[in-house]
This record gives sequence, structure tokens and C-alpha cells, in this order.
Amino acid sequence: MALCNAVDRTFLSDRLPNPYTEADADWWLGMVAGNEGKEGVWRSILVDGQLVGSISVERKDDGGKAIGEIGYMILTSFWSQGIGTEAVRQICEIAFQELALEQIIGRVFPENVASARVLEKNGFRLEETMTGSVVKGGKAMDVRVYRLNF
Repeated sequence: MALCNAVDRTFLSDRLPNPYTEADADWWLGMVAGNEGKEGVWRSILVDGQLVGSISVERKDDGGKAIGEIGYMILTSFWSQGIGTEAVRQICEIAFQELALEQIIGRVFPENVASARVLEKNGFRLEETMTGSVVKGGKAMDVRVYRLNF
């Protein structure tokens, strides 16, 4: 709960409830426990034993292809330290192996240059920009789709 309430939401989707309650955390942890290794892989991001973020790859339905979608968040005070780049590297390796994926996609708001760079450093390539495809705060937003092939 503390992480989800402390994280900067500027570049996160509205999927994360705000405020993030104990009921939200209970639901999320139950969903993760029931789906780990089948429909996705979810990990905490720790630095010196401190929880500083979370990261996941979740299986997506894409016309029969084995595709996952990556998502991550890190506390602002830990940005620009290579933590996200390393977390993405590790989770992609785990997801390709455990979920037998062919590809992993990442969706990034165009203004989130740092997150796009994290994906690019891990071999993701910009595939397309989808205009007005995500609603955030009641407003239709563009999103850039990056793809990493196995």
C-alpha cells in the first residue's frame, strides 16, 4: 500500500487505484498468487532490502500469439540509477522462460522519455504510436508501443 500511494503517477495508467487501499492490496496479492507463472510474472523491485518498485509481465490475448505486456513503477527517488533497466532485463528473461512468450510489448506515454529509454536499452523497438488509445484522468492519451521479440 505504501509503495502504491507514494509512487509518482504521472506516467502510470489509471489501472492503479488512487488512493490505494488495503482492499486493493488484498485483491492484487490474491490475483498475483493465483496467476503467477501461468498468466504472468510479478516481482518486487528491491534496493538494499528496501521496496522501491514493482514490475510485471502479464499474458495478453493477441490472436493466438504468445504475447506479454510489461509494466513497472519505481519510486521517484530511485529514478535514473539503472534500477529500472536491470529490473526490465531480469523480468523479460523470467517471462520468456516461464510463460513461453514470443514477444513482450511495453506501452509508454510519449512524454515518458526515460521509460522509453529503459525499454530501448533492453532491446525493445518502437513499433507504433497509437493516437488517443488510453484514457488517463478522463482524457484520451497517445501511447507508444515497444516490442521485444524472443
